[in-house]
Amino acid sequence: MFLKYKSWIIAFFILLIPFSVYQVLDLKFSFDFEQFFPEGDPELAFFKNFIEEFETDDNFLLIGIENNPTVFEQEFLQRFHETTLDFRNVPYVKNVQSLTTLDYPIKTPFGINTIPIIHLNQPEKYEQDKKNVLSDSRFVNNFIDKEATALTITIKTEDAIDLQKSSELMDSVRNVLARHRFEDAHLLGRAYFQDELVDMQKKEIMTSTIIAGLLVSLIMILIFKKPIGVVIALGSIGLGLLYFLALLGFLDRELNIMAALYPVLMLIVGTSDVIHIMSKYIDELKKGREKYPAMVTAIKEIGVATFLTSITTAIGFATLITSNVRPIREFGLNAALGVLVAYVTVIFLTTSLLVLFSKEQIIKETEQNDFWKKWLSSWYATTLNRSKTIVISSVVLVGIFLYGMSLISMNYRIESNLPKKARITDDFKYFEDKFSGFRPIEFAVMVKDTSYAAGDYEVQREVAKLENHLSENDNFKAVFGLSTLYKSMERMNNGNQMEYYRFPEDKKSFNKSRALLQRTAKDEINSYVNADRTKTRLSSRVADIGAEKIKEESESITQWINTNIDTNLVEIRRTGTGLLVDKNSDYIRESLFSGLGLALAMVSLLMALLFKNFKMLIIALIPNIIPVLFAAALLGFFGIELEAGVSIIFAVVFGIAVDDTIHFLSKYKLMRSRGHTVEESIKTTFMETGKAITFTTIILFFGFLVMLFSNHPPSVTVGLLISITLVGALVCDLLLLPIVMRKLLKD
Repeated sequence: MFLKYKSWIIAFFILLIPFSVYQVLDLKFSFDFEQFFPEGDPELAFFKNFIEEFETDDNFLLIGIENNPTVFEQEFLQRFHETTLDFRNVPYVKNVQSLTTLDYPIKTPFGINTIPIIHLNQPEKYEQDKKNVLSDSRFVNNFIDKEATALTITIKTEDAIDLQKSSELMDSVRNVLARHRFEDAHLLGRAYFQDELVDMQKKEIMTSTIIAGLLVSLIMILIFKKPIGVVIALGSIGLGLLYFLALLGFLDRELNIMAALYPVLMLIVGTSDVIHIMSKYIDELKKGREKYPAMVTAIKEIGVATFLTSITTAIGFATLITSNVRPIREFGLNAALGVLVAYVTVIFLTTSLLVLFSKEQIIKETEQNDFWKKWLSSWYATTLNRSKTIVISSVVLVGIFLYGMSLISMNYRIESNLPKKARITDDFKYFEDKFSGFRPIEFAVMVKDTSYAAGDYEVQREVAKLENHLSENDNFKAVFGLSTLYKSMERMNNGNQMEYYRFPEDKKSFNKSRALLQRTAKDEINSYVNADRTKTRLSSRVADIGAEKIKEESESITQWINTNIDTNLVEIRRTGTGLLVDKNSDYIRESLFSGLGLALAMVSLLMALLFKNFKMLIIALIPNIIPVLFAAALLGFFGIELEAGVSIIFAVVFGIAVDDTIHFLSKYKLMRSRGHTVEESIKTTFMETGKAITFTTIILFFGFLVMLFSNHPPSVTVGLLISITLVGALVCDLLLLPIVMRKLLKD
């Protein structure tokens, strides 16, 4: 037994501490929407080719600035204009636009000239400027709101800007805003999301660690009471978390939006392992055994069972590798690794520390056992006297849970994943209400007839039809393409009158506008037509109405395209970051079932190897499938959207719930091997193991409730549902499991 090397083991774990602290301080954080793209999807391959030919659709930063009752005040407009110009000197910025920097092209007898959209130094023209701007669909909801109380500055950033650049960019942006007294400006864009959400991740991890640590400390004090026992338990659990985070740093694993769950997970899993080992060790000491024989027995009986529960929990998490979404896959692998780190720390460090001290130093004698004996006896009697009622109730509940599953919504919305009562969420809602929102959507238009180019009249006429159709839909805003520029040229050719803001009615007018466009906006033409002139694009933003509703809108648009667009001439295909994130809904559903199937198969194999009895396999699975169904039903009944962050519930529930069953069955097997009858073995197991699994469930319940302090809505949902579901799993183990065992196992 390794206990004879306890001094070396303790020294090794102590020496790991400074190395671990260094690695933890070097941990990397990340957030970008590409993480949520479904890998291997043909739409992703198409989008990657699309942005190589054009540019990404999320390379923008919007800055909204209000001025009530109207933005058409000279002092405000002057400050706003100076701010816009200053943003051109900010790092990683490619272009900056606002209404104060844009001009109308006009045709004069002397050639093409321009007039400012807003005459900054001529307040007497503001009223006419306001009328012109609010009647122009290019500007409303894009550069100005409908009430003319807010303006936006649109910054185009470098493509695929990373976290470090985003932080530098946002620091510079905030400095510019502060210098011009616009500290209350609203922000939206990729760089802003990365900077704010990574900062939120760091705070979430710190908060969850502190609260979970306090909770575990309170539990340990209540259970073990003696200072040395509490210190050993807390030290082992805390070091397990430290070593786990250090291992992530050493492996260069980046922490994503789901990382706030790691501290809670590690602390409660480590606590469960510690309680099982220490409880058995103390029970053996109370029987009068010496320290070393008592610990050897604890390791042989509980250590093996705890090892099996750690493996099954790790399997539950590891099944998330079937997901196409990288953050879910990484969470599954990291969590599985964490469970094993917690076990290794407890089985080696905790046991080595415990045998250094006497029984009196570890725990205080109490009369608590009488309470547990009475409480567990009543539950055991219920399984004997009301078995039929329990079985019928279980069958009815399964039916109800299956119905609840059918109500699960996949209508993912960005807002539901943003932190509550946070500035970034308020800004997101602000742009949704006042402007065109955040969700970008692209329509790739590919020329099928090789006798035409993407910029030709016949092709752009079809694009203009789609542009007009999208503009009539309130959910689509800021629709813009090459056809939009032709509308501007047509207006310019007709005295800049708004009623002529339309696509040229014939090819002659089109060619006339084309010549002017090539002279005034050649760069913009190139951004909307690819190099070989076989593709063009139509960009827009869609309201945050949810993945399922956007899918319905897209299907409606596809039907309209098939009816109203010349599909022999062009093929139109929806793409963009929004589409790819929304497609996760389909993959989450698929990976959910495949992951659970894989977990069931692997746990079944483990059970078969452990018990070498097919009936035991069935016994183990029945009480653990019901909690999973319960979790799914809660999602359906409460209308909680099933998205990436929430989908991990099932792996967590199954992986942890099966632990108690394994402890129960392992103890039962041990009793049978000692010659006890089935009923004697069940009763002994119920009275001894029942206490431990109730303790651990209480810890898990309150441990996951720590997530209620999170600002991240999916984390709150995960914590609440897992807590409730694990209580259901305990009830299944205490009431249903003994009944199933009696039915299937005979002396």
